[in-house]
Amino acid sequence: MGGADSLTDKKAQEQNSVASPVSGERSALNALSDFLRDDMEACNREIVARMQSPVPLIPQLGAHLVAAGGKRLRPLLTLASARLCGYEPSPERQRHVGLAACVEFIHTATLLHDDVVDESTLRRGLASANAVFGNKASVLVGDFLFARSFQLMTADGSLKVMAILSAASATIAEGEVLQMATQNDLSTPIDKYLEVIHGKTAALFAAACRVGAVVAERPEAEEAALEAYGTNLGMAFQLVDDALDYAADQQVLGKTVGDDMREGKITLPVLAAFNAGDETERGFWLRVIETGDQTEEDLPRALALIEKTGAIQTTLDRARVYADAAIEALSIFPDSPIRQLMIDAASYTVSRAN
Repeated sequence: MGGADSLTDKKAQEQNSVASPVSGERSALNALSDFLRDDMEACNREIVARMQSPVPLIPQLGAHLVAAGGKRLRPLLTLASARLCGYEPSPERQRHVGLAACVEFIHTATLLHDDVVDESTLRRGLASANAVFGNKASVLVGDFLFARSFQLMTADGSLKVMAILSAASATIAEGEVLQMATQNDLSTPIDKYLEVIHGKTAALFAAACRVGAVVAERPEAEEAALEAYGTNLGMAFQLVDDALDYAADQQVLGKTVGDDMREGKITLPVLAAFNAGDETERGFWLRVIETGDQTEEDLPRALALIEKTGAIQTTLDRARVYADAAIEALSIFPDSPIRQLMIDAASYTVSRAN
């Protein structure tokens, strides 16, 4: 991996290109990843190395996950936050890279478990790991990745980092259990839904960002600012994902459109459409979500009702509030290329639904 000088050169070269919002085919997340290319390549090498095992099924399933791609957004946030805070690694010590890999392992482990629970067959447009290797293998390899994440925390040696990431891991599990408890229940308050997505998504975004400030040994105020950035970005990201489940092309979404409805998941688009519907429309939602009595004709009708009630726009409006809060959280940091890219990433989180 290139050292601080190569990153400085990259910053100088890209100063002009990041001064304005990212547009066109080149998304803000791609721009941020390109800016941190050396760090991301080191993180990817660490991920691949840590997926190795003398048990053949583990690297086989790991290779399937790597082939599925993904933006590696959470580790990218750790790397970006560390650089925003001025972290300068040495050839012998690259804490931000190890912790970014740790964050990705936590995330990937939860995805493996989630796909088993949800009986999902697609992940990022490809067959999910449980569809290829079976549920038992997915659960056990997920456990392996959780174990690897804690090995990386231990290797880092910071009790503070371990406290942040282990707490996030527990919160993710609580969020998933809470989602299961609210499944098929249209009386779920919106605040409870927001609590679910904070647990299942935003908590790890927040932790990923906060540890970047910790490795840079920055003041508590900067830790808190990055935690707020991650929390609000994660909330916006999940709200948009929930909107896309009813508004995206299947190839863009990377999973089957309408999966949330088929699984009886309570998301804001459904709650907004249910609450705004008339008696007949509410009866439809009660049938398909609460009783699970669904036919092939129900998804088109659900999409029509969501469009009629403006439920997607309601969801995206709320996502924009969170994205704006994420951007505001960065205001304590001085202007810089990396700060602008993180601002662009927050804006892109919502605009990707357009």
